[in-house]
Amino acid sequence: MEPYGFFAMLSRMKYISRWGLMRNSRTENLSEHTLETAYFAHALALIEGADPARVVLCALYHDCSEILTGDLPTPVKYHNPAIKESYKAIEEAAAGRLLATLPSELAERYRPCFFEEDPQVRRLVKAADKLSALVKCIEEIRMGNNDFLSARESQLAALREMRIPAVDIFLREYLPAFDRTLDEISR
Repeated sequence: MEPYGFFAMLSRMKYISRWGLMRNSRTENLSEHTLETAYFAHALALIEGADPARVVLCALYHDCSEILTGDLPTPVKYHNPAIKESYKAIEEAAAGRLLATLPSELAERYRPCFFEEDPQVRRLVKAADKLSALVKCIEEIRMGNNDFLSARESQLAALREMRIPAVDIFLREYLPAFDRTLDEISR
């Protein structure tokens, strides 16, 4: 019997660096981003009154297709509608290929994590993904890397445009702590 490669593929997320076109003070890999996104998704789900388990599970798998597709920079992926749709189709095909590395009965149980149908869950995961990107921008700027100034503004604008009450609460009550030192946070 041929071994199933699903978990071995997921373990490769740690080798995929994010923000490839930008100078980074500290590199961030896909595993780190995914974990942070899951933390934020959990908080947003609790604040919003959504099913936290469902939201967190979708957040854990939201970028897994990048194992097979690579992480194209946001301007390449999303600023041209035709490219955006093409890239979505590529990501969906990659997610299907990844699920095919599981036994079929288990793949069907994982499928909702990759292809969530609830629009509220999808929106909260998308918001958590953007929050993670915003935090990366804040961290880079705090380290003196002004290459992330416009990215920070873009992420903040996109989050506000989503008009999700939980996001507004997070931005107001939790985001300011990311501009503080460890000593200031722990007081």
